[in-house]
Amino acid sequence: MPILSTITWLPLLGVLVILFLPKQRVQLIQSVALVFTALSFVLSWSLLFSFNRNTTALQFTERREWIPELGMTYALGIDGLSFPLILLTTLITLVAVIASFGIQDGVKGYFAWFLLLEFAVLGVFVAQDWFLFYVFYEVGLVPMFFLIGLWGGQRKDAAAMSFFLYTLVGSIFMLLGIIAVYLNSDPRTFNMLELTEAREGWTQAFQIGPFLAFFLGFAVKIPIFPLHGWLPLAHVEAPTPVSMLLSGILLKLGAYGLLRVSELLPLGLEWFAPFLLALGFINIMYGALLAWRQTDLKSMVAFSSIDHMGFVLVGIAALNATGFTGAVMMMVTHGVITAALFLLVGVIYERAHTRDLTEFGGLMASVPVFSILMSLALLASMGLPGLAQFVSEFHVLVGGFQRWGLYVIIALLGILVTAAYSLRTIGRMFMGPLNPKWAGLKDIGGRELVAVAPLAALMLILGLFPSVALGLMDTTLTQMATLFEE
Repeated sequence: MPILSTITWLPLLGVLVILFLPKQRVQLIQSVALVFTALSFVLSWSLLFSFNRNTTALQFTERREWIPELGMTYALGIDGLSFPLILLTTLITLVAVIASFGIQDGVKGYFAWFLLLEFAVLGVFVAQDWFLFYVFYEVGLVPMFFLIGLWGGQRKDAAAMSFFLYTLVGSIFMLLGIIAVYLNSDPRTFNMLELTEAREGWTQAFQIGPFLAFFLGFAVKIPIFPLHGWLPLAHVEAPTPVSMLLSGILLKLGAYGLLRVSELLPLGLEWFAPFLLALGFINIMYGALLAWRQTDLKSMVAFSSIDHMGFVLVGIAALNATGFTGAVMMMVTHGVITAALFLLVGVIYERAHTRDLTEFGGLMASVPVFSILMSLALLASMGLPGLAQFVSEFHVLVGGFQRWGLYVIIALLGILVTAAYSLRTIGRMFMGPLNPKWAGLKDIGGRELVAVAPLAALMLILGLFPSVALGLMDTTLTQMATLFEE
């Protein structure tokens, strides 16, 4: 089987294997889930040795006729936009599976849904046919609905329903956009490359309508204010490993789709860019201020995601290679950092049975390893130079300034607020006298350390040696930016 199909369909094969196992064989089910996610991880990361960083062409392509009467194809391929996100997906899924070994109830169903979610997400990133993209995008709704609804917290039913309905309504608009470009192609096709070639005859007046339809579909998933209502509840109620996937990977589906559709409808994005910039600024300030107000650690991380995804929007609105690079790099670095933050919040919650920031204090004396890792993640989240997210934010700010000038000062204000609540969290949790209540708190364990270690390492590597990631995406994103050159 070709490599991209193998990477994508391995998790689904893992689902089938798990379904045939007795539910009492908990350790065997965990082992199967770990093996299949590890295989996808190893195969995807092995592509680093054969991925050509100097071409804009799709690589490792596959194409088979699916429904030829309607122009639907099973078309797969990757480029500098999708490849970094595939690497991110397989890494975070593997880490989240390791973190899931603490799940005690309904283990068989949990890991089956978990692997199905990875299958759907990988399918979105490798799909080169818009209908196939839509199918994978929709499949991802189902496992997330059950993962939140069956293994979530006290308000899990409301959280699962909110997530499902928001995303489903958005997907309807996306489907309308797909149909619109399909009906205006000649010959009619859903193939991304063929549609991109067909766009030459499309005026800006036509492109605006389908672009707005796509945008509404993707805006829910990013999420963009005011379509973010599902996110805080879903994050807080979801189990820790599911929150890791939700924020670390699923939020990136919307931003990835928006960048992918910019190749198809560049004049639509160009017309909408000022509005996208404004929405990005709103996301940054709104998310940062709400995160500042939170005392629940999980809620704080959830709202910080709205803040950081606002930088992705500003990078896309820049319509230049620097901005696009910052947007994609932000997706990668935010995925790594927020997955680590949710994992570490879950670690302290398992021990203290509280996420209330005001109840902690002086934890550096009681749980030093946890304190160092949590502080590292918070410092990375605020964009400290030398850590991963600084490079992303710098690219976004430079690209935004090139296009929009001093308006990017608004984004700088968001960085200041982010720094304020990150440093406040470090101070309240780890500094000062130890709260006697936590004197006997157990430090981070071996399994948890194995899970968080690669994420912590990437925060340092991507901060000190950003070229290891930038080199994967530069050629593709530079080519995309030529569509907007004046």
